Amino acid sequence: MTEATATPPALVIPRLIVGLGNPEPKYDRTRHNIGFAAVDALANSWQIPLSENRKFQAEFGEGRGPQADKIRLLKPLTYMNQSGQAIRAVTDWFKIPSGSVLVIYDDMDLPVGKIRLRLSGSAGGHNGMKSAIAHLGTQNFPRLRIGIGKPQGFSSTVSYVLGQFSSDEVHHIPQVLSLVVEAVELSLKQGVEKAMNRYN
Repeated sequence: MTEATATPPALVIPRLIVGLGNPEPKYDRTRHNIGFAAVDALANSWQIPLSENRKFQAEFGEGRGPQADKIRLLKPLTYMNQSGQAIRAVTDWFKIPSGSVLVIYDDMDLPVGKIRLRLSGSAGGHNGMKSAIAHLGTQNFPRLRIGIGKPQGFSSTVSYVLGQFSSDEVHHIPQVLSLVVEAVELSLKQGVEKAMNRYN
């Protein structure tokens, strides 16, 4: 094979899947915790138990994904703006390259019911992502954003993202989470780029 032959780009296959959110029961089912809900859905689908891991400051689980490959799931318990600490602790411990970390989080720029996969990018004002980028030292890792829609009739963005989904929106959540599971499973089987083409 000559050097001029273009080699196809390496597939980006996640080995660690992180959902962003806030610990404590009062944040359960809030818009900002949809990343946690996504990891719970994956754990449920693949029957991977999650338990608190003090070393990682997170809920953590490892098991076999749909491809029978080892996969690790993480829900940082450090609060959103310190999420990167737990991510870094796991990547250092298991020697996982940052490009194999898939981070799932909420996005106000997408309507409820929509998801977007990207191979890299900025934090876009999301504190959990700012922390992840700071601790991993790069923006080059895949992420899956789940739409929570724009606040309307809310006094502040904070009260909106920390609020529960409306009764109309709640109906969409199970469908969105099953879409997330499908998109992540395709990422594991055929790479993130293939899943981007299908689900974005």
